[in-house]
Amino acid sequence: MSLSFRILVLILCGAASIAAAQSPEQAGLLHFEKHIRPALLEHCLQCHSQQRGKTKGDYSMDDAASMRRGGESGKPAIVPGQPAQSPLYLALTHQHEELQMPPKGALPKERIEAFRQWIAMGAADPRQGSASSAESSSDEAKAKRWATKTAEARKHWAFQPLAKVEPPATHSNWPQTDVDRFIAAGLEKAGLKPNPDTDRRRLIRRLAFDLTGLPPTADEIRAFEADTSPEALKRVVDQYLDSPRFGERWGRHWLDIARYAESSGKEINIAYPHAWRYRDYVIESLNADKPYNQFLMEQIAGDLLPFNDKRDQAQKIVATGFLALGSKSHNQRERRQFAYDLADEQIDAFSQAMLGLTVACARCHDHKFDPISQRDYYALAGIFLSSDTLYGTYGQLQNGQPSTLIELDEAAALPAAVAPISPTEYGELKNRHETLKGEADERRREVFAMTPQQRAANPAGNFLRIRASLDRADALRADLDLFQPGGQPRTLAMGLLERDRPVNSPLLARGEIKQPGAVVPRGLPEFFTSLTTQRPEPINDGSGRLQLARWIAAEDNPLTARVAVNRIWQKLMGEPLVPTADNFGLMGQPALQPQLLDHLAARFIQQGWSVKQLIRELLLSRSYRMSSEPQAQAMEQDPDNHLHWRMPLRRLEAEAIRDAMLAVCGDLDLYPMAGSPVARISEGREGLLQLAIEGSRQRNTNRSIYLPIIRDQIPEWLSSFDYPDASLVSSQRDSTNVPSQSLLLMNHPEAIAAGDSMARRLAQSGLPRSQWLATAWLWALGREPSTSEQQAAQTFFNQIAAAQSAEGKPEDEAKKIALSAFCHSLLASAEFRYLQ
Repeated sequence: MSLSFRILVLILCGAASIAAAQSPEQAGLLHFEKHIRPALLEHCLQCHSQQRGKTKGDYSMDDAASMRRGGESGKPAIVPGQPAQSPLYLALTHQHEELQMPPKGALPKERIEAFRQWIAMGAADPRQGSASSAESSSDEAKAKRWATKTAEARKHWAFQPLAKVEPPATHSNWPQTDVDRFIAAGLEKAGLKPNPDTDRRRLIRRLAFDLTGLPPTADEIRAFEADTSPEALKRVVDQYLDSPRFGERWGRHWLDIARYAESSGKEINIAYPHAWRYRDYVIESLNADKPYNQFLMEQIAGDLLPFNDKRDQAQKIVATGFLALGSKSHNQRERRQFAYDLADEQIDAFSQAMLGLTVACARCHDHKFDPISQRDYYALAGIFLSSDTLYGTYGQLQNGQPSTLIELDEAAALPAAVAPISPTEYGELKNRHETLKGEADERRREVFAMTPQQRAANPAGNFLRIRASLDRADALRADLDLFQPGGQPRTLAMGLLERDRPVNSPLLARGEIKQPGAVVPRGLPEFFTSLTTQRPEPINDGSGRLQLARWIAAEDNPLTARVAVNRIWQKLMGEPLVPTADNFGLMGQPALQPQLLDHLAARFIQQGWSVKQLIRELLLSRSYRMSSEPQAQAMEQDPDNHLHWRMPLRRLEAEAIRDAMLAVCGDLDLYPMAGSPVARISEGREGLLQLAIEGSRQRNTNRSIYLPIIRDQIPEWLSSFDYPDASLVSSQRDSTNVPSQSLLLMNHPEAIAAGDSMARRLAQSGLPRSQWLATAWLWALGREPSTSEQQAAQTFFNQIAAAQSAEGKPEDEAKKIALSAFCHSLLASAEFRYLQ
């Protein structure tokens, strides 16, 4: 079999897609509660509710059955899974031949898109009866239902106090650690056996990628193979844990959860030039093995925590960028609506990221599944409304909600976003800004001097001329504000600060700002605070973020450690212990091995919330060292590997594939990027366009964590390999294996350039030509080729070189092309992008 054919097989055949842990129905129900129910209440039930006495077109949307059944046409209004075939969706988009809903104008684009996604997900709808009749029930009945709901919730496994669980006894000598004993006990009960240990070359490749996101070097592989001492594994693990590359690898995991990006996304995509400081804070915190509970506290209330020095204070302020860098609708003109939408995004982010709860589902009504009341939601909303969220954007034509930034103390000695400029350059920049501002003022005066008839002749044109002048002046103001008067860069950051006067929020009926109810004092979710032994301190002064942070980080909070441990296990073992890693509520799936989860969570706290220590403990277990080969009996009894009888085959993430290519070909720049390209572009949409053009022209060889991440403009390389939605909390990425990925690896300029560079590296290595192909195999795949693979590789090389010579290429050039093609083929193979 020729190598080219073998490579084609490797490329086109790989692991099947990993199914999402959350079932489609559960995802659809959460989507309904967050997006569809509020839309129905705001836009639809006024005209299509039997309980309200008005059903236009004989179509009621009070409950699931009525909504699907449709109206007087006799046809179903919803075809689950098929928005384009659903009359309701066609009517909402005004594409239906007879119906338009609403008739006087289409819904906002984001609402229509929410309906499209909901129908595509299966149109899950929990409403069994009339929504209106439910809403009109008595307060006594509601209280009774709430009491029943909380009583049932107290039985939920994730809400139980965390207790130390001793490892079970086993009848085998296989276990070497407590983790192994839990795994062995489960396998023994099922009558299964664990896989044997993998070989040392596969093990060090697994370790290197899991801890640093990069392949092991040839020297590291040979050294690990040669070291037969009992401490060999510990030495390699500690070496990788101590590497600066660890923070870059595991920082990327947290940035997925933190929905990190450098722009606002949504309708008007506005750059966030200083989001990179939060990225660097995360990397530094993980490299320093900052206690995880402290790491969380700083991101909620870093500006309110004690500090050791100016740098420590600045870093803790930067940490609150977690709450500032979420997606926002900057074209929202209503300031109160924007403030409540911002608080909602912050509540959703912290509750899913830190607690595994979907608290934001209680914005419009009590949470339909978890014991979170609407009152709880607005108690939390008051906390975030009492803080200033500073993200740093300037007023533009479509940016109705500009903001300043936080200026950090120069004594903190944090890196600058831009290079300094001379006082002369600063003066020229200031003069240009004043000139543009003067032009804008002049245009405003010209318009105001017009007669009413002149202004009425072209009102839009007059406005746009003024606005365009102001936008140009504001864009230059943004550049000017990066510097001190002398030209030295200012140290700016996104984040949160306390407001002088905290506020309490009214409870908004159906989440509508125009329907305020009774004011709710700032506070924490009542049911969940009752689960801790020490009640949180009352919020009498300040926003309440400090109290919230302390409650999240409390050792007896039953969720925080469990959620963290589950995610760490998933990153190392391939599958989480709790399949719904971002939802530990009643709609989440139960833990597959609850005793193991609680044992690890208790150990995590006992060891000072040390992420590195927990990772080290897992990596030194035999459970981690298992091979990936299938067993017939185990595949039949436990095809999903819930008992962890083998290490699953895992596809590398987009960043690891790209970084590995750059590392293997010798082009990877390991020096951390200073700042971000986003900090150096001009304000407004022109800046984002400029960034895209520069990115397409210039090859970037930095690690992928330093690539600019613009919402809705994710680089092709990352998006092709399942980069998550940067607007959502995401601890589990999809892992697909589709033809477009293989095509990208074969045709993308970056992949072709990597093949050329790898060939160049081989030619300059000083090795004999006879060793080049085997060395390329070792660099790319972490192993040497078999005899048949070596022969096939040589045949492939000779065939390509001969074909190039036949086209008139000189012998040396023909061999160079053949070597590049061979290296490129290795980098495009399935084995390169999978961990065994």
